[in-house]
Amino acid sequence: MQKTVKDYIRTIVDFPHEGILFRDVTTLFADARGFRMAIDQLLSPYAGLAIDKVAGLEARGFILGGAVAHQLSKGFVPIRKKGKLPGRTTAQSYTLEYGEAVIEVHDDALQPGEKVLLVDDLLATGGTAEAGIRLIERLGGQVIGCAFVVDLPELGGRKRLEAMGMDVHALCAFDGL
Repeated sequence: MQKTVKDYIRTIVDFPHEGILFRDVTTLFADARGFRMAIDQLLSPYAGLAIDKVAGLEARGFILGGAVAHQLSKGFVPIRKKGKLPGRTTAQSYTLEYGEAVIEVHDDALQPGEKVLLVDDLLATGGTAEAGIRLIERLGGQVIGCAFVVDLPELGGRKRLEAMGMDVHALCAFDGL
């Protein structure tokens, strides 16, 4: 039987806390066939669409987004945790289960009207992705889609992003936290 992207993802029990099932995509990245499959499938729904840039959310979104940008021959925009970018930045705060976080993007990363595909490894509550979307929009970019390897539907991220009018694509879903 042919493997799917989900088959390459390892589950680690009780990481980082007891009761958590951590979906580890590093095993996917380590396998050339699985990684290629994931990149091809992330791109598939957006084939033929005008895309100017690919944005990736720190940190695993950099790996995936960089590969997607390469396949599309487009530029890559890193969206990083506060204080990691050297130039002038625009910041966006968002809520976490245990507090608040801030992500940033360089002020000159996008030109107004550019069409952007947002990429990350995992969609959970959607808070980080929503903050990334808000940053892209504040710079005048238009998010044409959000692509993830893993969706954790029980946490509501897909519904949150779709309520914002976003096209959401995930390669696989895992039930249970």
